Amino acid sequence: MLRSVFRTRSLPNVNHPRYSLFLCIGSVFHLQNIINMRDLQTIRLMNGIPSRAPQSTSAEKVVKSYEEAVRQLNTLQTNAAVLERIRLEQGRRVKNNLPTVIEFAKRIGLTLDKLDKLSIIHVSGTKGKGSVCAFCESILKANGVKTGFYTSPHLVEVRERIRINGKPLPKDLFTHHFFTVFNRLEASKPDDGVDAMPGYFRFLTLMAYHVFLEEKVDVAIMEVGIGGTYDCTNIHRCPTVVGISSLGIDHTSLLGDTIKEIAWQKAGICKPDRPAFSVQQPEDGLEVIHETAKERKVSLIQRCPSLSSYGFKDQPIEVGLAGVHQHINASLALQLCKTWMEEKHKDIIFESISGEPSLKKAKLTNGDEAHDASVSCDMTMAQPFVLPDSFIKGLKNCYWPGRNQTFSRDRVTYYVDGAHTPRSMKACQKWFEESAQLEAAKIDGPVARILIFNSTGDRDETPLLEVLMASHFDGAVFCPNIASVYAAQNSADQTNYNTTSSKQMMRCERNLATFDKILKESTSQAAADKVTETDNEISHSSKSAPVYTSTPHTGVSASRTQLTHQTSSLHTSTVKPDTKLVVMCCIQDAIQWAACCKDSQLGSPSLEDPIPPDASRAAKHIQVLVCGSLHLVGGVIKILDPNLAVTKL
Repeated sequence: MLRSVFRTRSLPNVNHPRYSLFLCIGSVFHLQNIINMRDLQTIRLMNGIPSRAPQSTSAEKVVKSYEEAVRQLNTLQTNAAVLERIRLEQGRRVKNNLPTVIEFAKRIGLTLDKLDKLSIIHVSGTKGKGSVCAFCESILKANGVKTGFYTSPHLVEVRERIRINGKPLPKDLFTHHFFTVFNRLEASKPDDGVDAMPGYFRFLTLMAYHVFLEEKVDVAIMEVGIGGTYDCTNIHRCPTVVGISSLGIDHTSLLGDTIKEIAWQKAGICKPDRPAFSVQQPEDGLEVIHETAKERKVSLIQRCPSLSSYGFKDQPIEVGLAGVHQHINASLALQLCKTWMEEKHKDIIFESISGEPSLKKAKLTNGDEAHDASVSCDMTMAQPFVLPDSFIKGLKNCYWPGRNQTFSRDRVTYYVDGAHTPRSMKACQKWFEESAQLEAAKIDGPVARILIFNSTGDRDETPLLEVLMASHFDGAVFCPNIASVYAAQNSADQTNYNTTSSKQMMRCERNLATFDKILKESTSQAAADKVTETDNEISHSSKSAPVYTSTPHTGVSASRTQLTHQTSSLHTSTVKPDTKLVVMCCIQDAIQWAACCKDSQLGSPSLEDPIPPDASRAAKHIQVLVCGSLHLVGGVIKILDPNLAVTKL
């Protein structure tokens, strides 16, 4: 029988006599402190020393002002009840979004004519659009261009959403621009109170445009929030170039539940007489993108070639973001940056690949993109070109945290990726499997695997968890996107009014139940296989394959797997998964449970927590995969090392 365990933190009973006594004692000590402070002031005056209040440092004032700005920003979040009503309306009011945003823009002095002064690279897509934007930022920065980059969501601090030259806005600058925009909106509220203030995302989008104009960036790289056609970022009229990254099924209540419907939304950022590019897409999606782009009278619409077709001057391909799936994102970024550079720096000449392509083709170090499934569409292929050294440098130096990111501490390696769609989860699992196997081959001793997972919103967790079964985790912990239930660990940057803690915990229980169901189905299928076939497969690969032993235990769940040896070979699909499943009330507790005292910088799990898997306790090293939600990944980074959200280790 499945049982899930989680620990809750309760507030003290204020009606209890002991609590009343505690308050009385506390009041006495507080009064004594006041008396002592007054005595100190008297002594200072008697000795001719002027009485003075403690002075805050300038750094403390900046932090305080920044935190106040974030708290004010959080008041613009849509609460859970209103958000649920919007979902029930199935986005019927979404068409009113752009006119409303434009009116808000006018109230802060941001006209469409002013927006026309920005040179914009606009990117939509279901997956990879943030990575494409990050590549663009890195490439153009390597060419001496002053970049502005607007993205969502943030990992640790909200100021990550608005970047200048690859860095989040400094706290003082964020605070300055925030209150400039906020105060203008406050001062111009309509008398009827309708649409008095923009919501959270609307506000940050307007603030980003304001910042990029005030800071006089050379290029504004704008990542779409949701969809494209009616997204807040789509109020500008003449971007320099637009790009569309990989399509997938997501946000179905707002965008539709077919690739064709979603493709129409994503292609809605195309503008008249402006060029557009798309990555390889499913055929029906690419056809919709092609037709929508033509309807919107773009000057050009093309799909991107594989990264291996570009000229790297006989150098190996090196991209700063891990995973072969990032190669097509890099190709889209190359086309966007080339187009931008040609328009803004007309003296630059890009060398085409012709004559002797064999001398200029790249040497792939990690394989290339998947087969192009869109070749039957009429959309033409963009031409690859020989990359300038600055473009090669930009690809290599790109840093985009929380996406296929790995970092180790002591005897734990954390693999974090914000994958949250079936397609991106397949890429995540492939990346994790390959990377984890390579690492395990270098470790002399048993290696355990733990999954930290959460899925939110209207997403179906089943296809996500089915993909992860192939990695045969020894333990899986499900937790909400709450960094910590301890006050000292919380910050205004990660406050979320869009849901309730009870709903989040219910979702974690649902995720666990789904995982357990898949485990049981997998176990039944494995039991039906011939034992001799399994023995032959293990015997054939005995020099490189991992060996598993299943041992009965007592505890939280009825199943768990003990990994006694691990090398660079892939796990066999016939091995029976037997994983310990638990639910925790916050990310901090989940990480401590997953690390099993093998990360000295973390605290030990509480005695109230379920016992970690035997495999974790016996392991020489633990590999922890964090996925399912970018907000979850952000919470993990906040707990482990907030600096990772900005810079590499």
